[in-house]
Amino acid sequence: MVLLFFSCKEEQWVSLEVVASAYNSTKSQTEGNPFITAWGDTLRPDTKSIAVSRDLIKMGLTHNTKVKIDGFEGIYLVNDKMHPKWRHKIDIYFGTDVQAARKWGRRKLTIQYLCP
Repeated sequence: MVLLFFSCKEEQWVSLEVVASAYNSTKSQTEGNPFITAWGDTLRPDTKSIAVSRDLIKMGLTHNTKVKIDGFEGIYLVNDKMHPKWRHKIDIYFGTDVQAARKWGRRKLTIQYLCP
């Protein structure tokens, strides 16, 4: 896998293929308070949020970066970061709907993120 490190010359949407899974605000899936992210943001069940692997942070998907996800409506924000063991991965926040998260599962997809 090759990681591209670059800086944007102007605000632009950058496409990236990642492995995506779903997560919820449950004690079994999080550390500490299940509604507080690693960056200290408070999540509500309707929040459009993702967690990113730390290698993606280095690529520009930093705290509060705007993200479009293929197959999902609207703009998501990077509000959480994942354990360092993960690479090239995002977790899409499904609030408290564990069944919907399990049904969605895990898959490869393309995201676009706003590079400032």
